Amino acid sequence: MSVVAMREATEGRSFAASLLPIMGAVFVAFLVIGVAMPVLPLYVHDGLGFGTFVVGLVAGSQFAASLISRPWAGHYSDGRGAKRAVAAGLLAASTSGLIYLCSLLLRGAPEASVAVLLLGRGVLGGAESFIITAAVSWGLAIVDSRNTGKVIAWVGSAMFAAFAIGAPVGSALYAGYGFAAIAGVTALAPLVTLLLIAPLPAVVPVPRSRLSFAKVFGSVWVPGFGSALGSVGFGAVTTFAALLFADRGWTQGWLAYTVYAAAFIIARVLFSHASDKFGGAKVALFCVLIETAGQALMWLAVRPELALVGAALTGFGFSLVYPGFGVEAVLRVPAQSRGLAMGAYTAFLDLAQGIASPALGLVARGAGLNVVFLVSAVTVLCAAFVASWLMVNPPTVGGQQR
Repeated sequence: MSVVAMREATEGRSFAASLLPIMGAVFVAFLVIGVAMPVLPLYVHDGLGFGTFVVGLVAGSQFAASLISRPWAGHYSDGRGAKRAVAAGLLAASTSGLIYLCSLLLRGAPEASVAVLLLGRGVLGGAESFIITAAVSWGLAIVDSRNTGKVIAWVGSAMFAAFAIGAPVGSALYAGYGFAAIAGVTALAPLVTLLLIAPLPAVVPVPRSRLSFAKVFGSVWVPGFGSALGSVGFGAVTTFAALLFADRGWTQGWLAYTVYAAAFIIARVLFSHASDKFGGAKVALFCVLIETAGQALMWLAVRPELALVGAALTGFGFSLVYPGFGVEAVLRVPAQSRGLAMGAYTAFLDLAQGIASPALGLVARGAGLNVVFLVSAVTVLCAAFVASWLMVNPPTVGGQQR
């Protein structure tokens, strides 16, 4: 089905009805990432006996693989169709679960086991790249262009809803059945998602000339850099919150992931229209300041309740940083290159996480786990300067200012 025909078919239906099937696919796909988030650091640290640097390296390897695969994912989505790209990502995600199982067979040799685990995380990173890049491109193709920020926010909400639910589910599975249960869910859940997207109509790409990746990268690098800085708080919470709770003797560290994701989703449900209405840069600036406050609170927390409030503020703030800067990025390229633009834009998040997770691991080893959140707060605050620059340099497409 062509893009025009798809929009005509969905005209008259609500925005939510058009996006819900795609959001459902993203939710189930990212559940496999969510279940591993709170337990992977504990498994690598306690189960395999490695330090915080290797914990950060294992966590960051997924983002590094996503970074490398973003151009491929964007080109594939624009040229072969978003539905096909999502399906390819789901098959790769299932494969990563099988690799996790192989790493368990080598647990007696921790170095070999963690090497195979790194491979599985890499495959999952590539899968995540295809799924989220294509899903956003799919959504942008079937709704009005005036809802760009809302599409990015809603699809992202499905992803973080998966994180919110996956955190307690993953913790329970790990406590009851070990890492083998996480590997099994990772292998099976994406196959279920393939059944979910099978009946959905595909969007046939419009045969137009598309910009090169270098051209698109040059158009979106400033908002991408701002989003990368703002994403460091996300990485700090997902990689080191559970270890902070364990280090302080606080129980139920998975709650940090859940309150983070819950606040994230609430903000997107209530304010997903804000970037389209007020401008992406303005919204990003406001939310960056909230996220910075949350990270600072986690640094200063002396009780678990304060750390949870900090995690919630971090989630609420980061919720609209990504779509805010994302609107600025999408408006800088023509419609037929949106998939590649989202791939290039999201690559900055992968780069940030691939660098930040191991770097923060070194900070934790040298200065303590709480200092991780101070460094993160300062880094996130730098995104405010990028948002300020974008406010005085609005995007142009076709030579016309927004």
